[in-house]
Amino acid sequence: MKPFCAPLQSQVVEICVSVGDAVRAGDALVIVEAMKMEHELRAVAAGQVAEVFCAVGDVVHEGDALLVLGPAASDPIPQPAAPEAVAASATGRADLARLRDRERFLLDTSRPEAVAKRHALGLRTTRENIADLCDESSFIEYGALAVAAQRSRRSAEDLIANTPADGMVTGIGSVNGAEFGAERSRTVVMAYDATVLAGTQGMRNHAKTDRLLGVALAQKLPVVLFAEGGGGRPGDTDMPIVAGLHVGTFAAFAKLSGQVPVVGIAAGRCFAGNAALLGCSDVVIATRGSNIGMGGPAMVEGGGLGVFRPEEIGPSDVQHTNGVIDILVDDEAGAVAAAKHYLSFFQGCTTGWTAPDPQALRDVVPENRVRAYDSRAAMAGLVDVGSLLPLRTGFGAGIHSALGRIEGRPVGLMANNPLHQGGAIDADAADKAARFMQLCDAHGLPIVSLVDTPGFMVGPATEATAQVRHVSRLFVRAAHLRVPVFAVVMRKGYGLGAMGMTAGGFHAPVFTVAWPSAEFGAMGLEGAVRLGYRKELKAVPEGPQREALFQSLLAQMVARGAATEMASTLEIDAVIDPADTRAWLVRGLAGSKVAAPPTRGGIDTW
Repeated sequence: MKPFCAPLQSQVVEICVSVGDAVRAGDALVIVEAMKMEHELRAVAAGQVAEVFCAVGDVVHEGDALLVLGPAASDPIPQPAAPEAVAASATGRADLARLRDRERFLLDTSRPEAVAKRHALGLRTTRENIADLCDESSFIEYGALAVAAQRSRRSAEDLIANTPADGMVTGIGSVNGAEFGAERSRTVVMAYDATVLAGTQGMRNHAKTDRLLGVALAQKLPVVLFAEGGGGRPGDTDMPIVAGLHVGTFAAFAKLSGQVPVVGIAAGRCFAGNAALLGCSDVVIATRGSNIGMGGPAMVEGGGLGVFRPEEIGPSDVQHTNGVIDILVDDEAGAVAAAKHYLSFFQGCTTGWTAPDPQALRDVVPENRVRAYDSRAAMAGLVDVGSLLPLRTGFGAGIHSALGRIEGRPVGLMANNPLHQGGAIDADAADKAARFMQLCDAHGLPIVSLVDTPGFMVGPATEATAQVRHVSRLFVRAAHLRVPVFAVVMRKGYGLGAMGMTAGGFHAPVFTVAWPSAEFGAMGLEGAVRLGYRKELKAVPEGPQREALFQSLLAQMVARGAATEMASTLEIDAVIDPADTRAWLVRGLAGSKVAAPPTRGGIDTW
C-alpha cells in the first residue's frame, strides 16, 4: 500500500472519501487550498481507501501523507470517456451555455426581419459577404461581443439583441488560401453592418477597428474594408467625450497605405467617416447601386446646402467617371470576386497559367498609321488568360491601367489609348498613370508600359487644367521607382509624352523595344513637317500641289523616325516581332530585381 501525499503546502478544505471506499482512477480524494486556489487531488489508479490521516482544516506540507490507498477488490482497466460523453459534459456547463446563448445574437438568424429587409434591397448581410470572401471556416472574429456604448439609455438585453458586435464585424480570415497557402492568404477583414444602427461608426467599433489595424500593420497583413454606413454615430452616451475627434482610426488606417494592400468595398450608402476610410484605400470597389459621399443627406441639409435624397449624393456613375471608384461591379458578389482577384496579385506567383495566342498581337496595330484601335487588346494579349484586372476604367481615359500576370508572375500594365485624343496624355491620364506607378512600386510589382502617344496634350484649354503640374508627376514618380519598368512602343513614340510613359526616357526602363509599326520623333511628325518646313510649304500654291509636297516631306520624316532607324542609333534597344513581346517580357522579368521596400510614405489617394 502506498500513501497519497500532499503535492504542496496547503490547507485541507474537503475530504471526498472515507475508509473502505472503493475509488477509480481519476476520482477526487482530497481538496486542498493554497493562495486562494483549490486543488483537487485525484487517484492515479483504482484502489480502496485503507486509512485517512488528515481532517478538514489541517495545514499540510509538501510530502505529508493524507491517506493510504490499498489494492482494489478487482482492478478494472480505466476506460476513456466516449467523445459523445465528453461533448455532452462540456455543453452541460453553465458558463458555456451562457456563452452560446450570447453568441446566437451574432447570427443572421437572430434578426430575420433585418435580414429580410436587406435582401429585399438586393443586398447581402455583412456575415454573408465575409463568408463569401474568406475560405470556409477560416475567419476568426475579434470583438464579437461588443455592443453599442449606450448602456446609460438602453437595457443590456436591448443592446445585445439589437446592436450585435456594435455594428461592425472584425477579424482575420484566409482569402485565396487554396492557391497561395495559409501564410500568404491571411487577411484582416473589417465590415460595417448596415443593419445595425445604419452601419455608423460607434466608439466600440472604433476600438475594434483600431485593434485590427494594429495587428495588420504589425503582421503585414492586407486589409479588406466593407465600408457601407452612415459615418459618425451621435447616440453613444457611455463615453465622456464631446466630439470624438481624438479617435485614432483614420490615422491608423491611413498609415497602412504603402505598407500592405488595402481594399475598400462600397455597396448601398457610404457617407462621412465611412467614406473617409474608403477613400484611404489603395483600390475602391463599388457596386452600381452605391452612393459615396463625404456627407449624407442630413449633413448636407444641416450645412444649409439643400435637401437631397441619398440616391442623389455621389451615385456610382459620377464616382466612377471622376476616379473615386477603381472597379465598378454589378453587386456585392461581384465586389467580393474583384477583391479576391485584386488581392491575388499581392499573394505571390501562380502555376497552371494559360498563355494567349502570341500571333494575335501582330494584328493589334492597324497597318494604316493613322487608324485608331483599342490598345486594351495588346494588354490582354500579353498576360495570362483570365488574369487581366483593369483599374480606374471610368477615369483618365487617355491611359489604361491594369494588373495581370505573365507566366504566373504579377505585373502592372499601362497603355496609351489611341481611341481618346489619339493617345495624347492629359492631366487626368497623367494623374492616373502616376498614381498607378506608385501603387505598383509600393507593393513590388514590375511595370509594363505600352506606348502609343503623340505626346502631352497642349492648348489653352488644356493648360487651364494645371497640365504642367499634372503631367510632371509622371517624371517625378518614375524617378523614384524601385521596381523594373519594361517599355514597348507599339506605334507613336513622340516627345515628352513618350518619355513620361517610359520612366523618364527610353534608357530608363530595363529595356525599351518597339514593334515594326512604331515611329518616333521629338514631336508629332505631321506637326513637325508643318513647323519645320513652313517656308517651303508656303512657297507652293495652296491646294493639291502643297498637299503633295506635305505628304512627300512627311514620308521622309516617317522613314527617318522608323523603329529600325531608332534602333540603329541605339535610342531603343531592339525592334521585335509583336508575337515575341511576351517572350521578351518573360526573360526580362526573370533577370530583373525589385529593390528593398522604400521608407517613404504611402500611396497618394489620387
